[in-house]
Amino acid sequence: MALIQRVQDILLKPKETWPAIAQEPASVASIYNGYVIYLAAIPAIATFIGLSLIGIGGFGFGFRIPIVTGLVNLVVGYVLSLVIVFVMALIVDALAPTFGGTKNQIAALKVVAYASTAGFVGGIFSLLPALSILGLLVSLYSIYLLYTGLPVLMRSPQDKSGAYTAVVVVCGIVLGILTAVVSSAVMPMRGMGGVAAMGGAHGGDVTIKTPGGEIKIDSAKMEDMARKMEEAGKRMEVAQKSGDGAAAGKAMSEMMSAAGAMAGGGVPIPAQDLKALLPEAIGDLKRESYEAQGGQAMGFAGSSAKGSYAAGDRRVNLSITDAGGLAGLAALAGWANMTVDRETNTEIEKVYKQGSRTVREEFRKDGSHGEVTVILANGVIVEADGDQVDLAGLKKILGGIDLAKLEGMQRPAK
Repeated sequence: MALIQRVQDILLKPKETWPAIAQEPASVASIYNGYVIYLAAIPAIATFIGLSLIGIGGFGFGFRIPIVTGLVNLVVGYVLSLVIVFVMALIVDALAPTFGGTKNQIAALKVVAYASTAGFVGGIFSLLPALSILGLLVSLYSIYLLYTGLPVLMRSPQDKSGAYTAVVVVCGIVLGILTAVVSSAVMPMRGMGGVAAMGGAHGGDVTIKTPGGEIKIDSAKMEDMARKMEEAGKRMEVAQKSGDGAAAGKAMSEMMSAAGAMAGGGVPIPAQDLKALLPEAIGDLKRESYEAQGGQAMGFAGSSAKGSYAAGDRRVNLSITDAGGLAGLAALAGWANMTVDRETNTEIEKVYKQGSRTVREEFRKDGSHGEVTVILANGVIVEADGDQVDLAGLKKILGGIDLAKLEGMQRPAK
């Protein structure tokens, strides 16, 4: 199956394509490995670029989500997308007898994965936040895809497809609300693109090609993720039937952890090692506070250290963040090869390459606020933002950190 061709077929001629899908041999791993991981990357990476690089603006106002926070959104959104597809398949499978269909977990996963195509592809509009509403409109087409796919894959009577589809959509909305809560729960852990083109298997691995390089996902890890998600799904189904909410919640957590481990899961540099690189003082700016934290959520880990410095009305926050093995998933090489040179009446922004590093500068011309971010070759992110400190001052502050030493640090073995 050619990926691009399948996307075109399911979007343009779903009624002819669903019977072909129904006849194809498949497993949980093959559906994820050959389709879902690519499509799910589109909205995650596009949203990162749209909100953290391009930003939202209009009527003299501009806003961007900080890069590190954007990376958190990217990874969490990607992992949750993988999990949601599987959980929705469990729901479709469980509801099948109610609407005269036949239970078949693989068929249910097929119908959810391929019906989600419109929603995933529509995510490309998130590149420009002002057009994101178009992505929502495109995603509504997934409802039609689901409607046409349920009778074929789940063998439900055509006259019950409307009700079947409606119930699944309502369940999906509820699941979306629940996952939003889960997402917000992990977002406070500060420290955790280019748009990915769709690559194929290469040397036994799954490869996503980006403008700045390739991201490889180990097929063996994908198989392991699929097995763990499948086992957790069975436990969740048993728990739901018995009314054991705690067991169902634990199974859901296991599924997220399995997807997160596949998505990256690299071991970050210990937070205390990052903290040791923060200076006690920066010129006459004295360190008022510091914070070092590390942890793991949904199978991926991160660490960060942050210091706050002040002298009079001048204030600076200096932070070092390591997202472990997630730099590849985040398509960091892709967006880091982009450049920006923007100037308005009040501010200047630049993104440029400095050897193997990427630098982003944004500052107000009146000197009231500025930010400088450096992404090192090993994916570690160093940021300095300050009030009443000019750009030269912020660069000097960053120069006070031994970036070469930080860049050469080895992450602990997993």
